[in-house]
Amino acid sequence: MVRKVSAAQAKAQFSALVAEVAYGGQHIIIERRGKPLAALVSMRDLEHLEGERAASAQPRGALALVGAWRDIPDKEIESLLSDIYRARERDTGRPVSLEA
Repeated sequence: MVRKVSAAQAKAQFSALVAEVAYGGQHIIIERRGKPLAALVSMRDLEHLEGERAASAQPRGALALVGAWRDIPDKEIESLLSDIYRARERDTGRPVSLEA
């Protein structure tokens, strides 16, 4: 549902194009000399696009941890790391059976 129009055509038919987008669910690509310059989309589609952009801007996974430790004193972090290393030394692993 994408329609391409020239910039001159968009200027001449702006009201009709806005109606197609707002009420007809159409997407309009405005071109100049055959190159896309802009697009007309409904407010609903724009809100959806903006929501996706905001969600993708938020760090995920390990990147979400960057800066998360900023407000924790170094001594607390060192203590936590010591606890982790002690637990790893005590861990004898788990039994693994190689039989099917």
